[in-house]
Amino acid sequence: MFKQIQQIWNSKDIRNKILFTLFILLIVRLLAQISIPGANVEVIRGIFQKNQLLGAFSLLTGGSAENFSIILMGLSPYINASIIIQLLTVIVPSLENMSKEGEQGRRKLNQYTRWLSLPIGFIQSYGMIALLNSQSQVPIITNITSPTVILPIMLTITTGTVLMMWLGELITEKGMGNGISILIFTGIISGIPAAIGQNLTLASQSNSLLIPFVVEVLVTLGLTIIVILIAESERRIPILYAGRSMKSGGEKSNLPIKINQAGMIPIIFSLSVVSFPGIIAQFMQNSSDNNVKAVAEFIKANFAANSAGYLFTYFLLIIAFTFFYVSITFNPEQVAENIQKRGGYIPGIRPGKQTVSYLNDISNRLNLWGGLFIAFIAISPNIIQALTGAFALGSVATIISGAGLIIIVSVVLEVIRQINSQLVMNDYNKLY
Repeated sequence: MFKQIQQIWNSKDIRNKILFTLFILLIVRLLAQISIPGANVEVIRGIFQKNQLLGAFSLLTGGSAENFSIILMGLSPYINASIIIQLLTVIVPSLENMSKEGEQGRRKLNQYTRWLSLPIGFIQSYGMIALLNSQSQVPIITNITSPTVILPIMLTITTGTVLMMWLGELITEKGMGNGISILIFTGIISGIPAAIGQNLTLASQSNSLLIPFVVEVLVTLGLTIIVILIAESERRIPILYAGRSMKSGGEKSNLPIKINQAGMIPIIFSLSVVSFPGIIAQFMQNSSDNNVKAVAEFIKANFAANSAGYLFTYFLLIIAFTFFYVSITFNPEQVAENIQKRGGYIPGIRPGKQTVSYLNDISNRLNLWGGLFIAFIAISPNIIQALTGAFALGSVATIISGAGLIIIVSVVLEVIRQINSQLVMNDYNKLY
């Protein structure tokens, strides 16, 4: 372990990338602490503590929403724009063809995503300000109905979203790991010490809360190990390349397909979607129309955070987004064609349509089990809290949500893989 760390530090290229990434993350954490002038931050923090739906949204902003900072929306507009663009690639033929053009096509789609993030961020900024203002009897910003007050704030928040996207791309280009994922990861990590401190304080005040706190810690460690094991698990499909080594009957290889092919993407997408009905309902409850109020109350009763309807919808969305995302990123026809071009085949499976069908069936089965797994992990902390409450063991704050756990593990494993590949490349360059 120490030797590997020393090897990483001695590599100038890797060291510079890691230091650059840490520098960008430091800037982001500083931006998250800069509140918009004139905002009543104490009132806003009280709203987030009472409202669990807004707390779920705060997961994607790294605490910047609770501070009403200049990066209030975080990467939420970019994530929503990504969902819209990926849905459109299935519907619009020109975008579907663009997605098949390789790196150039992906760059164009990323550019469309960035441009779409601007209007979404501008609209969402007003929605978030209006929502927070409606949740408190004390206005978070005075004279919020005045265009001269609200427009500069909306422009500032939208600019903050653009800045976050730019910083994320800088990490991707010059740092270590996927920039957007790293920023979300940092936001989640930043909330863990506060949750642990809060639980320790509660446990010191009441010994009865010590048991649920220990259970929470042990379960979190156990789930972390399970997530790592599943994230690294894969189905290896044997491939035989004829004519390359006739003495052994051909060169043997394998095609690895991970159980969780989609990684953390379904979690991020589902979090953005599942909180939407509850947030809309909070707007609707201020309506003067009794019918609209009735609909709002129904939504709040059935889709409140941690309610059965919320968790069930969240569970199904994760599975659905798993299938959807993998259908875009994994193309059985292209994989089968590449195997055939290299003179390979799957033993017992004829090249062509049978190979495509075989790969598609395996991918679908893995998607089902992978989707069920990450969906279960995502809601498991909520289930555990409900069980500890049902058995009168007391209730403590969740150290880290299931979604946060999967995101953290996925990002860390991805960074480790990237560092290892960089080390191998450096060793190769030294030889030649």
